[in-house]
Amino acid sequence: MIGMNDGKPLNPESWIWHLLGFVNPTIVIVGNLTGGYWVATNVIYMLGIGPLLDTLLGRARRPKPPRESGVPFELMLYVHAVVQVVVLLSLIYRASIDGPAWTTWVAAISTGLCSGASGLIVAHELGHRKPGSFAWWLGQLNLLGVLYLHFAVEHNFTHHKHVATVTDPASARLNESLWRFIPRTIPAQFRDAVVVQNRKGRRGLGNPVYRGLLAQLVFVAMLYGVAGAWVIAAFVMQAGFAIFLLEYINYIRHYGLHRELGERQTEMHSWQSEERWSRWTLLELTRHPAHHLKATDPFWKLQPFENSPSLPSGYYGCFWIAVIPPLWKRIVHPRLPA
Repeated sequence: MIGMNDGKPLNPESWIWHLLGFVNPTIVIVGNLTGGYWVATNVIYMLGIGPLLDTLLGRARRPKPPRESGVPFELMLYVHAVVQVVVLLSLIYRASIDGPAWTTWVAAISTGLCSGASGLIVAHELGHRKPGSFAWWLGQLNLLGVLYLHFAVEHNFTHHKHVATVTDPASARLNESLWRFIPRTIPAQFRDAVVVQNRKGRRGLGNPVYRGLLAQLVFVAMLYGVAGAWVIAAFVMQAGFAIFLLEYINYIRHYGLHRELGERQTEMHSWQSEERWSRWTLLELTRHPAHHLKATDPFWKLQPFENSPSLPSGYYGCFWIAVIPPLWKRIVHPRLPA
């Protein structure tokens, strides 16, 4: 039973473990400010060390119950959002100094991996807060940092409503590879976000999605005017890698899980993962079935389901499996629910 160990209630898990989520942005900031080969440290951490830690740290035998107070977790969200701005400033600093050197491009990749794993995850959490609130605007700032402002509209109004159906562009279909999913889902999500606002009577520049696109173009133009072409190239490159990482996560969270239109959504329509390293450093994003069934619950309250389909590893560990389609199918297909 969840929250029990041999019939005895478990103590809530310490919030301190979730401070490990700051490893990612810290490595990026230090690497970008130091320069040289240090700019590659977050690439090594995210794509090399992270998958190993998913495997080595494993998962808890019994999930622990949530804490009574979520104050430490809420503070973490705000700190993450602010630190993400510092992460982007560190990339701008490096690109402005190194110009077209290889260190600029590696720093952009390293920063993009942080923007996708830290910045976008925080933006996703804050995007579920009351529209117009301080938390919501902070999430919008993080989305602007990766040029993906329409995500909040599409995620909240299309994905959560139509997840695992043929009408949801963010749900990966059975036998669809990651490399087919990403070029399909990115433009489809933008179109869906536009349609959502059109249905509310918001058309043309009255559509927040179009205004967001315009804001992004103005932001990039202003950054170009202040910092120059190489900084813009590095910034756009990091945004591209962040979006790729976000859509990789979308891919593995619903791959091959299907429900008919009108069928009730259950915990069987999202994959979950209990690997400690992914849970602690990605703000419980791996407990995705619970998030879909209780979208208003903050991340620190989410609990796993005993019968939800389970990924073969955490989000770090699944990366190298997902980028190799035959390997993904061989490992994941036997785990698909009947």
